Amino acid sequence: MRFHSDELTAVRRGHLVPEQLEDWVPSACAVVAEHLRHHGIAPTGYPFARWHPLPGGVIEAEAGFPVRAPIANTGEIEASSLPAGPVLAVWHTDPDEKLPLSYHAVQDWLETEEAVATGDSWEIYHDLPTCYRVGTRIEIVQPILFPTASPHRN
Repeated sequence: MRFHSDELTAVRRGHLVPEQLEDWVPSACAVVAEHLRHHGIAPTGYPFARWHPLPGGVIEAEAGFPVRAPIANTGEIEASSLPAGPVLAVWHTDPDEKLPLSYHAVQDWLETEEAVATGDSWEIYHDLPTCYRVGTRIEIVQPILFPTASPHRN
């Protein structure tokens, strides 16, 4: 558990079904990286992806990089941000097919510590993505809140 400061980002957005994320995220990060390079903007951190469930099984996904200052929106790249507040960060270093187990670990921790997820989580890719995959060192970040004092919390 840690505190995450508000972080400005440059992202590419898309409306997808969950099965498309695996291919979409690396290519979206590559497009954002090229945009930043072309405009002389250095990312301030690792690439990430975040998605928001929509009705009908569709998700609004955004993928990109944290940046120091707001960027101008273009047709393909938009300004966004990651929220400030307490977060639970869980590392995933197993093969990709085991990623759901790391999300289950987040849910188990929330239940054990009597915490509540306060927004959509995001994944930070500590292995720079290629146009084909996101790597194996993934940090899952979940914004949280403790609605009541929990005797289990350290």
